[in-house]
Order: sequence, then C-alpha cells, then structure tokens
Amino acid sequence: MKNAKKRVVIIGLGQFGSSLALALAPTCEVLVIDQDQALVNEMADQVELALRLDAREYASLASVVNAEFDEAVVSIGGVSFEASVLCVLHLKKLGVRSIHAKAVNEDHGRILQAVGANDVIYPERETALRLARQINHPNLLDFVELTEDTSVMEVAPPSDFCGKTLLELDLRRRFGVYVIAVKEIIPGRTVVIPGPDFVVKDSDALVVVGQAGALEKLQRLE
Repeated sequence: MKNAKKRVVIIGLGQFGSSLALALAPTCEVLVIDQDQALVNEMADQVELALRLDAREYASLASVVNAEFDEAVVSIGGVSFEASVLCVLHLKKLGVRSIHAKAVNEDHGRILQAVGANDVIYPERETALRLARQINHPNLLDFVELTEDTSVMEVAPPSDFCGKTLLELDLRRRFGVYVIAVKEIIPGRTVVIPGPDFVVKDSDALVVVGQAGALEKLQRLE
C-alpha cells in the first residue's frame, strides 16, 4: 500500500530550509541533508531523517534519494552557484519529479531553471514584495499569484462593506472579482463559496479571486 504522505527532501539547513522542514514535518516524510553536523543534529528529532553528507557528490546523494521522492527543495546558501546547480542536476538525473531551488539573483535563477529546476524561489525578494503590499494596502492580509494575470487575495473588508450582503456589495460588477470564501474570526470557521445573502462583518476576511487590475482597484478601498 502506497504511503499517503508526500516524501520530500530538503538540501541545505539554513533558516529557509530549516523553517520549511519544520513546517512540512507534521504532514510529510521529510529527509533533510546538510554538511554541517550541528545543523543536522538540531533537526534529527524533528523530521523523518536527517543526514550529514555532501549533496554535490552524485553517489552520496543517490545513496539516499531516488525517484520515489515527490518533491525536492535545494536551499543551499552562500554566494557560490556551483553547489545548488549540481544538486539540481543530480536530482533531475535521479528522477525526482518536482524540484524547487532557492536562487540569490536572476542569473542564478535562470541557470537553475536551465538545468532542471521546476520552480525557482527568491525568498528575500518575495518577502520584500509581500511587506510592500501590506504597507501600501493595510487591508491586504494575504496574496497568492496564480498566473501573471490572475491572483487570489485575502482582504479585511472596508468599513462600508460591513453589515451588507454580498448581493448588495455586488463585487463582481463593481470590481470584477469573485468572493470564493470568507474566513470568519468569530465563530472561527471558513465559509467556502458564500451565498449572496451572506452578511459581511468587520471581523471577517474576504478571499477573492480576479485579475491584477481588478484586485488593485479593490485594494485601494481602505
């Protein structure tokens, strides 16, 4: 019987890699790899398996990683591109289906994609963009880009939304966005695809989907 849990390998236990491993550990079988024994020891009791080895060496990596892994994350730090590029090449050769790799700049990212990374991550840039959105739009709670044109956004409702039904607000006509869920802090639940008679409260968070321009228009309401 196939194990329902995803098998994930994380290579590099800096702040990003360690935080990701801890977040995934409750729901996934997580293998972490680093050359620093102290970092490996810190994670040993938190994940399925923690190993000290040099992932730049194909034979070493192949001894513990194979095509049965669902996801791989290369989060090696430092200014040298070589280690992360080699890891991505090795993981691709080993048949790992989905490879995520952390990049330090655009050139690094392009190289990682060229050698087989399915997804390139820029943690500092993405964190900065998220903070900029929150500073510019205090009612913005969360933001997920689906495509270049469409995103999902979680917003605190402006004061003039409160006490009105979704039908009265008519957000589809006014802004070109769709409310796909409402997170109710009180009583602590999420209403998926709320009906037109749902009354918005000041303690709610609206989860809306739409094109970038439409979402920006909604964000300007404070």
